[in-house]
Amino acid sequence: MSTENALLTILVDRINNDTLVLPTLPEVAIKIRHAADNPDVNLMQMSDVISQDPALSARMIKVANSAIMGRSVKVSNLHQAVTRIGLRQIKNIATAMAMEQLFVSNNELIKGYMGKAWQKTLTVASHSISLMEFYLKNNKHTSLNRDAITLTALVYNIGVLPILTEAERHPEVFANPGFLAHAIQKLSGKIGFSIMRAWEFPDEFSDVALSWADPSYKPAQIGYVDFIRIGAILEGTLQVSDKSAALQVYIDKGVIPSMQLFSSDEYNDMLVDVKDMFS
Repeated sequence: MSTENALLTILVDRINNDTLVLPTLPEVAIKIRHAADNPDVNLMQMSDVISQDPALSARMIKVANSAIMGRSVKVSNLHQAVTRIGLRQIKNIATAMAMEQLFVSNNELIKGYMGKAWQKTLTVASHSISLMEFYLKNNKHTSLNRDAITLTALVYNIGVLPILTEAERHPEVFANPGFLAHAIQKLSGKIGFSIMRAWEFPDEFSDVALSWADPSYKPAQIGYVDFIRIGAILEGTLQVSDKSAALQVYIDKGVIPSMQLFSSDEYNDMLVDVKDMFS
């Protein structure tokens, strides 16, 4: 058995036996999620929790001042930002912002892979969030919402992390970069599903992680996975033989109005604004 097949077998066995070491949520995200789940927490208390992480605090202010929040008057401090964003959205946005902390490694080769994976995730997320904004404008009564897509879009491919971590212990595997692509394609969905369950996220997040790259996944009802898949097609993470035909499915389904959306100034301005939130 080749080294690549051996490592792939190890990963599969660990998934099936629930022994694969899964990443844990960053501490600041855990604190914020616990605070948000406390029915007695107020905005000031939430501001105090977020302020423990200066980088996250700065990003929250950036989010509050973004076009997504739809306000022309800029906020200048964390309490104002939390007030504008609201407790319901803070939980998911803060968790999403903390994801970047997981894509790190002391191994230079792995660091490069993780950096590329995170940048691809940001691009897919930016498209997905922008698409959701346009969808919400025309679908006022949908149960889908912007804070959930923000988190979903930044954790959809979290399954790559244990694969990269496991491969880091076997550097000889990297003599064949094709192995990583094969392992990620075959296993990242199942691993992502396991991570979402371990983090006790709602089923909708687990389903997205499991299904976003599955070509046979064709639900009739519009859901978060549709926005992730469109973003992944546009970025190239989800490879299709005919991009126009693949996107036409979502036009027919009512997720996007037409292909002209992607060349419009309004969409591209939104895309730039969303990307800027994560920079």
